[in-house]
Amino acid sequence: MKILAVSDMESKSLWDYYQPGMLDDIGLILSAGDLDSSYLSFLVTMAHCPLLYVHGNHDTNYPKRPPEGCICIEDKIYVHDGIRILGLGGSMKYNQGLYQYTEKEMSRRLFRLTFPLLYHKSFDILLTHSPIRGFHDREDPAHRGFQVFDTLLRKYQPRYMIHGHVHSNYGRDFSRVDQYEGVTVINACERYTFDY
Repeated sequence: MKILAVSDMESKSLWDYYQPGMLDDIGLILSAGDLDSSYLSFLVTMAHCPLLYVHGNHDTNYPKRPPEGCICIEDKIYVHDGIRILGLGGSMKYNQGLYQYTEKEMSRRLFRLTFPLLYHKSFDILLTHSPIRGFHDREDPAHRGFQVFDTLLRKYQPRYMIHGHVHSNYGRDFSRVDQYEGVTVINACERYTFDY
């Protein structure tokens, strides 16, 4: 299955310059947050496949205007064609904004997933907004990752982790795809397509 991962920056080629058929081979879209809700609604309409999303720290308009036709998988495991996708959106708390969490709060969210994780016997893709602490993240408070993601990946060994939050224009140390403890970690900034 071909999966399109998106986050943080709307792709002009997929929105402003979209051509019919561009998304025909996509079987699933995963949004790692901080995208215009209209953009996600457009993508799911053009692709004719499910679009799953988690919140980014800038998605504060979603409660009033959620992406139509899309599925929020915050704090749950969603299964699509046998692929188990776990959603944990939001960023490290750096002010009092919506979808921001302390390390302790993110750990509590994960603890509440104990029974779904037992029921599904793990997961295949971790979809987050923030990266892992010390891996694909930055040192400024707003862009630090979560340490609990390290624990989660080491314990369950999913095939992929998809995140956003760290943009390609933040500097030369931007990394798109890396291996972390046997897990392929993808920064979905703007767009990235991969085969599952």
